[in-house]
Amino acid sequence: MSLISLLGEVFGSAFEELGLDRSYGKVFPSQRPELGDFQCNGALAAAGQSARSLATAVVDRAREDERFGDVLPAGPGFVNIRLSDRFLAQWVAEMASDPRLGAPRADEVRHVVVDYGGPNVAKPMHVGHLRSTIIGDALARIFAHLGHRVTRDPHFGDWGTQMGMLIIGVQERLPGLPYFEEGRQGGYPSESPISLGELSELYPEVAAACASDPERARAARRATLELQEGRPGYRALWKQMVRVSMESQRADFARLGVEFDLWYGESTVADRVEKMIRRMEGSGRVSKSEGATVVEVAEPEDQASLPPLLLRKSDGAALYATTDLATIEMRVEDLGADVILYVVDARQADHFRGVFRAARLTGLAPFRVGLEHVGFGTMNGPDGRPFRTREGGVVRLGELIEMVTAAARVRLEENDLVVDYSSEEREAIAETVGLAALKFGDLATHRASNYVFDPERFVSFSGKTGPYLQYGVVRIRSLLARAAAENLAQAALIPPSRPAERDLMLTLTLMPEAISRSASERAPHHLAEYTYRVAVGFTRFYDQCHILSEPDPVQQGSWLTLARYTGEVLSMLLELLGIDVPERM
Repeated sequence: MSLISLLGEVFGSAFEELGLDRSYGKVFPSQRPELGDFQCNGALAAAGQSARSLATAVVDRAREDERFGDVLPAGPGFVNIRLSDRFLAQWVAEMASDPRLGAPRADEVRHVVVDYGGPNVAKPMHVGHLRSTIIGDALARIFAHLGHRVTRDPHFGDWGTQMGMLIIGVQERLPGLPYFEEGRQGGYPSESPISLGELSELYPEVAAACASDPERARAARRATLELQEGRPGYRALWKQMVRVSMESQRADFARLGVEFDLWYGESTVADRVEKMIRRMEGSGRVSKSEGATVVEVAEPEDQASLPPLLLRKSDGAALYATTDLATIEMRVEDLGADVILYVVDARQADHFRGVFRAARLTGLAPFRVGLEHVGFGTMNGPDGRPFRTREGGVVRLGELIEMVTAAARVRLEENDLVVDYSSEEREAIAETVGLAALKFGDLATHRASNYVFDPERFVSFSGKTGPYLQYGVVRIRSLLARAAAENLAQAALIPPSRPAERDLMLTLTLMPEAISRSASERAPHHLAEYTYRVAVGFTRFYDQCHILSEPDPVQQGSWLTLARYTGEVLSMLLELLGIDVPERM
């Protein structure tokens, strides 16, 4: 149980003794710390004009509790709560002795499937994949830490119309390849005839040609259909294109420190599509429209009209929506998912609204299974538009990492850090710091908001940045190492003797709520903000409490224990955000 939960129980009982619902006893961190550590506003909600009297009655029942230093009614019906210093120290000591450091566990374990990353064949990872990857990875880590069973799946884009475009593009560039021989059933090359770099150059050319030339567009659609129907040569070429793309993208994800449990793509569910459509037809929601197969998803109570969902084109080809529905069916039936989170650009909201509605109405996803689109805004440049190269092109992920690594390298040198280290260690630290800057710069903003990518600000070792948090952990490790070298022992926590020490203890007690809120709202920025608060709290504590020169061994030992616990909490929280910390700086 967290401290706030315990306080809620105490004040809930006080309201219950007065004949009121326990829910009025909910407690929050105080909005005015000078008046108390926590506050309870239940009397105001429960009693209206007589709230002040009710608050006084609640206080009368709670103020004799030795865990409180003071409990006072205030204003029109608030209750201000200040913990006793002894109880605060005891509570933090219990958190520090917990193998989980006081982190919460889920009341009910669920199977959460997180769909994020979303790279496509023939496209090296670029800035457009970054937010999905960073936010999705943080959410997956948070849910796993809470004790949920988590399955991470990037949902590889390998089966849509872009595959038909690539097939005709390769055929036009290399027409003599055996993949294009009519009637051939095998004997295809074991190596890809085209590299990822060539594919990434080819795709935009073919896409532009298909947009301007109806005949090329028809050829791409035919190739897509023949691929989906199993034409051997097209399948063999497709497998090669998928392989070279996936090899590159696995390396990109690894560089970001991101791992997946599955490497499924749209093609994984291709064999389910026909059976699934027949199943959906039994719902009465599937119909024909100009030769195409659609799902009627509109309901009479809809505020805005929702058009039918296109399930199969008139030529019989499946679409993204089709494989998305088959993937939902697979995740429900084969994986046993309880919740499926789609960490995808907010601009895809209408698509997911239609897909989720179709899955519900046709019985593919029972209502016990949560389907959620976890949308996010864009990473913008200084001009307020989505971040691009100076030439207006898409920034590749590798280029972005090099950009923040270079900025981190400069900042490390400006701060006279890592000067005496080997060139290899300096470079490794620069990339670790750069990635922290990149990730925290993203996660510190609510996912639904756009933000400006500013590598110079993100790599700062002061302010709300990833490098500041990393340096905080490194500084604590250095402090503890110096203490050990001087044979200074950690000891039991004693009641705080300095304001900053007390503030740090209070901040540490709020860690369970920060983790739980990030999970419940699917919003890692709550955890990022809390991590920064802990780091700032430690800096103030460190400035007020001169640990290594403290003459009282009892006080010194208590401070060392508080420093050690704070460092462990910061390390855990940064790990949940997907941020590594170098051993030294």
